Amino acid sequence: MNGSDFSSVWQAVLSDLRQPDLVWQLAALAACLLLAKLGERLLRGRQLPVAGRWEIDRGWLNRIAFPLLALLLVWLARGLLHSHIHVNLFTLALPLLASLAVIRLVFYVLRFSLLGATWLAQFERVFSLLVWGVVALHITGLLPELIDLLESVKFSAGKQKLTLWTVLQGIVALLVTVLGALWLAGMIEARLNAAVGLDGNLRAVLARLSKALLILLGILVGLPMVGIDLTTLSVFGGALGVGLGMGLQKIASNYVSGFIILLDNSIRLGNVISVGNDRGEVTRITTRYTVLKDVTGVESLVPNELLVGSVVRNESYSNPRVRLMLPVQIGYGSDLEQAMAILVAAAVAQPRVLPDPAPMALVAGFADSGINLEVAFWVADPENGAGPLRSAINLAIWHGFKQAGIEIPFPQREVRVLKDTGHE
Repeated sequence: MNGSDFSSVWQAVLSDLRQPDLVWQLAALAACLLLAKLGERLLRGRQLPVAGRWEIDRGWLNRIAFPLLALLLVWLARGLLHSHIHVNLFTLALPLLASLAVIRLVFYVLRFSLLGATWLAQFERVFSLLVWGVVALHITGLLPELIDLLESVKFSAGKQKLTLWTVLQGIVALLVTVLGALWLAGMIEARLNAAVGLDGNLRAVLARLSKALLILLGILVGLPMVGIDLTTLSVFGGALGVGLGMGLQKIASNYVSGFIILLDNSIRLGNVISVGNDRGEVTRITTRYTVLKDVTGVESLVPNELLVGSVVRNESYSNPRVRLMLPVQIGYGSDLEQAMAILVAAAVAQPRVLPDPAPMALVAGFADSGINLEVAFWVADPENGAGPLRSAINLAIWHGFKQAGIEIPFPQREVRVLKDTGHE
């Protein structure tokens, strides 16, 4: 139907407000919507395989089943009832249900491709209201008048003359092309994640570069589609360059540093690193910051510029194994060989300690109060933290020393009172 047809239907609906069969139209329409809702509940939770690896899952049914079933039932009801009552209300309901089905279908595909994009839910509500508003204006015949009003608002951008309607068309075209670019980027990222043997950092770099290039391509394609000359954006590009030079250099530096980290593989997911006072496992690398998760579960967001411009201790850069030391002091009267054997046995008993290289006890030196010993051992999982392991080994050493009668010296003070034998 064109705009004039919808306008005539709208006028017919307004005239039906004075007709008694309006109640029957409303009742039949409500019955169709109720049956569609019941059909959606029956289909919910089923897995319907389709060609290839695609399948209609619960998310698909929840998003698409109701508008499609309602559209089918309303179309059938209009065909069955048109010879008995007026069906103008059904004619108006069809484009609204069709637009709802298309909107939900588009955003379901986007959600399937852009996993974790929480902004899509809010954007879907806004987009649905806008589309329904345009459909309502088209049905009532007010859309051409609104377009004429928007075209009457003219202004200049550089050497190009623009209207408000042209700008709105450009925004819509830009949204469509950018969403299409994000969908393609999501598909590419899914392909990269499924690639076997591809380095994780290289996968992240390729995914982000493809997303950036596709978004840029979407902008370059979308704006000229509605007649907007891209040279008019040179002013905004100059302003952006000034902004980067004056206040955004830190942000730009973090983004460049993020790509450097991802490309040179100096820091990878799963590495245990220390930078400044922060230490933890690298759980995520973005283009602006890197997430470090310590053994307590606390996550630190470290700017990428700091990781590139300062010394970073990577405990699993080329080899995840690290060497740990535990200092212990015994008294001079204790059996030195027996104490060293207890240190080694306490380390060997822990499952996290590697058998090769084997734990080793060392004599570190002779102090004022006792002999300083050290037990050295290797672990292959530094991301699990050294605190619990040190505690377990120290506890085993304590029990071993108590059973063997080995003394652990501690500071003591003796106070002697000398009797004054002098005479005044």
